[in-house]
Amino acid sequence: MNVGDNMALVKRLDLHGQTIDSARRLLTVTLRTLPKDVEELVIIHGYHGGTAIADMVRSYRNSKIERKILSMNNGETIFVIKQNRD
Repeated sequence: MNVGDNMALVKRLDLHGQTIDSARRLLTVTLRTLPKDVEELVIIHGYHGGTAIADMVRSYRNSKIERKILSMNNGETIFVIKQNRD
């Protein structure tokens, strides 16, 4: 995790080497157990080996996700996490 004075608290999740099903499960568990102070989840999915995991991440839905940012790095997607969550 990265912390800065005026920066969001960020957690990174690397899905390299996962199958689509295992990546989806890992993403679901990560979001379920995400500390309440985390504001962004950076998902590293890669893109050189194909786009199946990237496509799954970018279409993934969860009530904790406020919005998704398609990074300038094609191998990453950023989930902005809702801060008023229970």
